[in-house]
Amino acid sequence: MRFLGHALLASAFVLGACAGGDSAANSDTAAAAPAAETPAATPAATGATTAAAGTPITGTIHEIKMVGDERGYRYEPADITIKQGDGIKFVMVSGGPHNVGFDPAELPAGAADVLSANMPNQMSPLQSPFMMNADESYTISFAGLPAGKYPYHCLPHLAMNMKGVITIQ
Repeated sequence: MRFLGHALLASAFVLGACAGGDSAANSDTAAAAPAAETPAATPAATGATTAAAGTPITGTIHEIKMVGDERGYRYEPADITIKQGDGIKFVMVSGGPHNVGFDPAELPAGAADVLSANMPNQMSPLQSPFMMNADESYTISFAGLPAGKYPYHCLPHLAMNMKGVITIQ
């Protein structure tokens, strides 16, 4: 039932988005990532970078691209292994709207509350806001989370298999 609610919300949002509107084309909804171009993996700034009021990023910030094109809808890379304390910056490239979501039933024990605290501006529990424009980004801290596998997905494109797995060592 929860999935049906998310699917309904995503459908309503997508239909509303088709009506147009202006929004900043180069914004980071988390304000955690540097304003400049970020390579695929960069060390965190001297001071701890934070994704929200949650646990600050103390390691590397990795980048995952969100793509929709003639080859399909996908995250690049879809599967990634990171260390505790790292962060991930999800960058909208094409084919949006895209977002990043987690199913609490698939997370390691005790992870949902910490992950939720590390995800700013959620549209619903463990669901990032939608990114509509190229170069929009959303950064999540994976600091303070237990080791394990964190399956994630794009809600609007879940039926098209846009998903991946983050493994925390």
